[in-house]
Amino acid sequence: MQKEEFMLQKRLIELSKTAYRRGIVTYSDFLNLNELNILHTTPRSEFDTPYETYGGYNDSERQMAAFLPDALYYTHFYPIQILTIEPLQKKFAESLTHRDYLGAVLNLGIERSKIGDIIVMEQCAYLFVHESLADFICSDLTRIRHTSVMVTKKDAEDFSYTPKYEEITGTVASVRLDSLLSLAFNSSRSKLVALIEGGKVFTNGKLMTTNSYQVKEGDIISVRQMGRFKYNGILSQTKKGRYYVSLYKYI
Repeated sequence: MQKEEFMLQKRLIELSKTAYRRGIVTYSDFLNLNELNILHTTPRSEFDTPYETYGGYNDSERQMAAFLPDALYYTHFYPIQILTIEPLQKKFAESLTHRDYLGAVLNLGIERSKIGDIIVMEQCAYLFVHESLADFICSDLTRIRHTSVMVTKKDAEDFSYTPKYEEITGTVASVRLDSLLSLAFNSSRSKLVALIEGGKVFTNGKLMTTNSYQVKEGDIISVRQMGRFKYNGILSQTKKGRYYVSLYKYI
């Protein structure tokens, strides 16, 4: 384990100790996939309390960990605020990307760990942030690239999101991780094996270190800086023994 990973693990264990000693729920910052993997692979015996994770909506990628004393197990609220970012004049707005939104927020001097997912829609974006920063972002984020924007708070009860995806079908020799990655991203298996070995591939939030993992129906595969997809299963088998499979690639 690298020094930074060890320090993160130590901080998470300390948050659990604090929750136990004080009898209060304690929260981590937003954790990325690699950090979530460190959390989930740390033996449960290292923590003084149970924990759960959430990022503001179902299927979120960046999530906070909540360490829960028994008495408060069901009565806590994550310190997450949803913000809507939209152009002041939609007619003249640029087409903004995830990178544009993220860059603009980071340029305000905000740490990446205080920011959750950013969902980019056609005319706006939804930003998940630590609630302590919501008012600051609402007042200070006024422009992204050349587009003037306004930022408003959105109640979690009023937020709903259904991910967009495209269905990809094709034949593979097996339902191994490397074969499905090649189908999903239309790339060579050798390049994708390098991504696995480089610690960039996750299945259901857990780091994958072997390309021979047999993917199960319903698994969500995430590749850092490339995207993610959900494996739907085998549709049929060819006469040559190959598998005709379906997956949903998030867009």
